[in-house]
Amino acid sequence: MGGFFITFEGPEGSGKSSQAKWLAQALRRRGHQVVFVRDPGSTVLGQRLRRVLLHTRRVRISPLAEALLFIAGRIQLVEEHVRPALRRGCVVICDRFHDSTMAYQGYGGGLDIAWLNQLGRRAIGGVMPRLTILLDVPTRVGFSRIRSPRDRMEQKARAFHHAVRQGFLKLARREPKRFIVLDATEPKSVLQQQVLTLVLRKLTHH
Repeated sequence: MGGFFITFEGPEGSGKSSQAKWLAQALRRRGHQVVFVRDPGSTVLGQRLRRVLLHTRRVRISPLAEALLFIAGRIQLVEEHVRPALRRGCVVICDRFHDSTMAYQGYGGGLDIAWLNQLGRRAIGGVMPRLTILLDVPTRVGFSRIRSPRDRMEQKARAFHHAVRQGFLKLARREPKRFIVLDATEPKSVLQQQVLTLVLRKLTHH
Protein backbone atom coordinates (compact mmCIF):
# COMPACT_ATOMS: atom_id res chain seq x y z
CA MET A 1 0.00 0.00 0.00
CA GLY A 2 1.40 3.33 -1.07
CA GLY A 3 -0.14 5.62 1.52
CA PHE A 4 1.12 6.68 4.93
CA PHE A 5 -0.79 5.81 8.11
CA ILE A 6 -0.50 8.12 11.15
CA THR A 7 -2.27 7.66 14.48
CA PHE A 8 -2.64 10.02 17.43
CA GLU A 9 -2.75 8.54 20.91
CA GLY A 10 -2.78 9.88 24.43
CA PRO A 11 -4.53 9.87 27.79
CA GLU A 12 -7.61 11.96 28.54
CA GLY A 13 -7.09 15.69 28.11
CA SER A 14 -3.98 15.34 25.94
CA GLY A 15 -5.46 17.37 23.07
CA LYS A 16 -4.83 14.62 20.53
CA SER A 17 -8.15 15.05 18.71
CA SER A 18 -7.63 18.75 18.01
CA GLN A 19 -4.01 18.16 16.99
CA ALA A 20 -5.02 15.33 14.63
CA LYS A 21 -7.69 17.47 12.95
CA TRP A 22 -5.31 20.41 12.65
CA LEU A 23 -2.64 18.24 11.04
CA ALA A 24 -5.14 16.92 8.48
CA GLN A 25 -6.02 20.48 7.46
CA ALA A 26 -2.37 21.57 7.37
CA LEU A 27 -1.39 18.67 5.10
CA ARG A 28 -4.33 19.29 2.78
CA ARG A 29 -3.23 22.91 2.39
CA ARG A 30 0.15 21.56 1.28
CA GLY A 31 -1.43 19.42 -1.43
CA HIS A 32 -1.55 16.04 0.29
CA GLN A 33 -4.54 13.72 -0.12
CA VAL A 34 -5.65 13.19 3.48
CA VAL A 35 -8.30 10.95 5.01
CA PHE A 36 -9.13 11.75 8.64
CA VAL A 37 -10.95 9.15 10.77
CA ARG A 38 -11.55 8.47 14.42
CA ASP A 39 -11.70 5.15 16.21
CA PRO A 40 -14.48 4.45 16.92
CA GLY A 41 -16.86 6.76 15.09
CA SER A 42 -16.14 7.05 11.36
CA THR A 43 -18.43 4.21 10.28
CA VAL A 44 -22.10 3.59 11.04
CA LEU A 45 -21.09 0.66 13.25
CA GLY A 46 -18.41 2.79 14.91
CA GLN A 47 -20.88 5.55 15.71
CA ARG A 48 -23.24 3.10 17.38
CA LEU A 49 -20.44 1.40 19.29
CA ARG A 50 -19.19 4.80 20.40
CA ARG A 51 -22.57 5.58 21.96
CA VAL A 52 -22.59 2.24 23.78
CA LEU A 53 -18.97 2.37 24.96
CA LEU A 54 -18.69 6.04 25.89
CA HIS A 55 -22.19 7.26 26.66
CA THR A 56 -24.11 4.31 28.15
CA ARG A 57 -25.07 5.10 31.74
CA ARG A 58 -25.54 2.67 34.64
CA VAL A 59 -24.33 -0.32 32.61
CA ARG A 60 -21.13 -2.07 33.65
CA ILE A 61 -19.10 -3.29 30.68
CA SER A 62 -16.20 -5.61 31.47
CA PRO A 63 -12.72 -4.79 30.09
CA LEU A 64 -12.89 -7.87 27.84
CA ALA A 65 -16.27 -6.87 26.42
CA GLU A 66 -14.98 -3.31 25.91
CA ALA A 67 -11.91 -4.57 24.10
CA LEU A 68 -13.87 -6.83 21.77
CA LEU A 69 -16.34 -4.08 20.92
CA PHE A 70 -13.55 -1.59 20.19
CA ILE A 71 -11.79 -4.19 18.04
CA ALA A 72 -15.01 -4.95 16.14
CA GLY A 73 -15.41 -1.27 15.33
CA ARG A 74 -11.75 -1.08 14.27
CA ILE A 75 -12.15 -3.99 11.84
CA GLN A 76 -14.99 -2.11 10.14
CA LEU A 77 -12.98 1.13 10.10
CA VAL A 78 -10.00 -0.57 8.44
CA GLU A 79 -12.16 -2.29 5.84
CA GLU A 80 -14.28 0.77 5.00
CA HIS A 81 -11.76 3.58 5.19
CA VAL A 82 -8.16 2.89 6.20
CA ARG A 83 -7.10 0.13 3.80
CA PRO A 84 -8.84 1.65 0.72
CA ALA A 85 -7.32 5.09 1.43
CA LEU A 86 -3.83 3.66 1.84
CA ARG A 87 -4.22 1.80 -1.45
CA ARG A 88 -5.09 5.12 -3.11
CA GLY A 89 -1.85 6.56 -1.74
CA CYS A 90 -3.49 8.87 0.81
CA VAL A 91 -2.17 10.04 4.14
CA VAL A 92 -4.52 8.50 6.71
CA ILE A 93 -4.75 10.25 10.08
CA CYS A 94 -6.62 8.37 12.80
CA ASP A 95 -7.67 9.67 16.21
CA ARG A 96 -6.94 6.61 18.43
CA PHE A 97 -6.34 3.06 17.16
CA HIS A 98 -4.98 -0.29 18.38
CA ASP A 99 -2.71 1.26 21.02
CA SER A 100 -5.69 2.76 22.87
CA THR A 101 -7.16 -0.69 23.41
CA MET A 102 -3.77 -1.85 24.68
CA ALA A 103 -3.53 1.08 27.10
CA TYR A 104 -7.13 1.27 28.31
CA GLN A 105 -8.35 -2.33 28.38
CA GLY A 106 -4.89 -3.88 28.70
CA TYR A 107 -2.86 -1.78 31.13
CA GLY A 108 -5.89 -0.03 32.62
CA GLY A 109 -8.37 -2.91 32.59
CA GLY A 110 -5.96 -5.70 33.43
CA LEU A 111 -6.28 -7.84 30.30
CA ASP A 112 -3.27 -9.90 29.23
CA ILE A 113 -1.10 -7.57 27.14
CA ALA A 114 0.49 -10.14 24.83
CA TRP A 115 -2.84 -11.85 24.10
CA LEU A 116 -4.63 -8.55 23.49
CA ASN A 117 -1.86 -7.31 21.20
CA GLN A 118 -1.92 -10.48 19.11
CA LEU A 119 -5.72 -10.53 18.90
CA GLY A 120 -5.98 -6.86 17.99
CA ARG A 121 -3.34 -6.97 15.27
CA ARG A 122 -4.69 -10.14 13.69
CA ALA A 123 -8.22 -8.76 13.67
CA ILE A 124 -7.18 -5.77 11.55
CA GLY A 125 -5.00 -7.82 9.23
CA GLY A 126 -1.79 -6.25 10.44
CA VAL A 127 -2.76 -2.79 9.19
CA MET A 128 -0.73 -0.75 11.66
CA PRO A 129 0.44 2.88 11.57
CA ARG A 130 3.85 3.86 10.24
CA LEU A 131 3.90 6.72 12.76
CA THR A 132 2.15 7.06 16.12
CA ILE A 133 2.22 10.45 17.82
CA LEU A 134 1.73 10.03 21.55
CA LEU A 135 0.74 13.25 23.29
CA ASP A 136 1.72 12.66 26.90
CA VAL A 137 0.18 14.63 29.75
CA PRO A 138 0.14 14.00 33.54
CA THR A 139 -3.23 12.65 34.67
CA ARG A 140 -3.91 15.62 36.94
CA VAL A 141 -3.24 18.12 34.15
CA GLY A 142 -5.28 16.17 31.62
CA PHE A 143 -8.32 16.02 33.88
CA SER A 144 -8.15 19.75 34.56
CA ARG A 145 -8.83 20.25 30.83
CA ILE A 146 -11.88 17.97 30.54
CA ARG A 147 -15.24 19.63 30.28
CA SER A 148 -18.36 18.26 31.94
CA PRO A 149 -20.26 16.03 31.46
CA ARG A 150 -17.61 13.33 31.32
CA ASP A 151 -18.06 10.15 29.26
CA ARG A 152 -17.77 6.57 30.61
CA MET A 153 -14.01 6.41 30.22
CA GLU A 154 -13.43 9.84 31.73
CA GLN A 155 -15.50 8.84 34.78
CA LYS A 156 -13.21 5.93 35.69
CA ALA A 157 -10.96 6.28 38.74
CA ARG A 158 -7.78 8.33 38.60
CA ALA A 159 -5.75 5.19 39.36
CA PHE A 160 -7.13 3.65 36.17
CA HIS A 161 -6.11 6.69 34.13
CA HIS A 162 -2.66 6.74 35.70
CA ALA A 163 -2.24 3.09 34.60
CA VAL A 164 -3.43 4.04 31.10
CA ARG A 165 -0.85 6.81 30.85
CA GLN A 166 1.95 4.54 32.03
CA GLY A 167 0.73 1.91 29.57
CA PHE A 168 1.03 4.32 26.65
CA LEU A 169 4.59 5.17 27.70
CA LYS A 170 5.49 1.47 27.93
CA LEU A 171 4.13 0.91 24.42
CA ALA A 172 6.21 3.82 23.15
CA ARG A 173 9.37 2.44 24.74
CA ARG A 174 8.64 -0.95 23.17
CA GLU A 175 8.36 0.47 19.63
CA PRO A 176 10.60 3.56 19.48
CA LYS A 177 10.78 3.53 15.67
CA ARG A 178 6.99 3.93 15.36
CA PHE A 179 6.23 6.17 18.34
CA ILE A 180 7.08 9.82 18.81
CA VAL A 181 6.29 11.09 22.33
CA LEU A 182 5.53 14.80 22.69
CA ASP A 183 4.94 16.83 25.84
CA ALA A 184 1.26 17.81 25.66
CA THR A 185 1.68 20.44 28.39
CA GLU A 186 3.34 22.64 25.76
CA PRO A 187 1.19 25.43 24.22
CA LYS A 188 -1.06 24.24 21.40
CA SER A 189 0.78 26.28 18.76
CA VAL A 190 4.16 24.85 19.82
CA LEU A 191 2.79 21.31 19.60
CA GLN A 192 1.26 21.99 16.20
CA GLN A 193 4.62 23.08 14.82
CA GLN A 194 6.38 20.07 16.36
CA VAL A 195 3.81 17.70 14.90
CA LEU A 196 3.88 19.26 11.43
CA THR A 197 7.68 19.35 11.28
CA LEU A 198 8.12 15.68 12.21
CA VAL A 199 5.29 14.51 9.92
CA LEU A 200 6.63 16.43 6.91
CA ARG A 201 10.05 14.92 7.58
CA LYS A 202 8.55 11.41 7.67
CA LEU A 203 6.55 11.98 4.48
CA THR A 204 9.65 13.33 2.68
CA HIS A 205 11.53 10.10 3.41
CA HIS A 206 8.50 7.89 2.75
